[in-house]
Amino acid sequence: MHKTAFLFRLVTSICLASWLGVAHAEVKMTDAWVRASNPGQSVGAAYVTLSSPQDVTLVYVETERAGSVEMHSMTMENGIMKMRSMEELPVPAGKPVKLAPGGLHLMLFELPTPFKTGEQVKFRLCFKDKQGKITDQFVAMPVKTAP
Repeated sequence: MHKTAFLFRLVTSICLASWLGVAHAEVKMTDAWVRASNPGQSVGAAYVTLSSPQDVTLVYVETERAGSVEMHSMTMENGIMKMRSMEELPVPAGKPVKLAPGGLHLMLFELPTPFKTGEQVKFRLCFKDKQGKITDQFVAMPVKTAP
């Protein structure tokens, strides 16, 4: 009987731990796309709208189709467009964050081949919650021409 009680507690603990591990809020990704690029072009851009039921921060992005990916902001200052790299991108609870041409975006560097319309590009996005837990999410973005 003692062994049975121990096994029951062990299985219950494992189930509870896995349930708690899955309890994170998943970030919803919509309107995701990658801008088609030309042969010889070494940089590209990707866009997506991020929504979350809890405060999270986008801390890292990668794709096998680029040497590196950076989060960038674009602003107009005195008639000059300025682009800045961002270490992280906050996604406040219940407030969609839109990455779109002319504003926030993902900048893709060291492209070995151009992005062709109709292709799918897979990305891994890493989000950090208020407790510091990192969650990876994956999305395939279609390649499109600019609107």
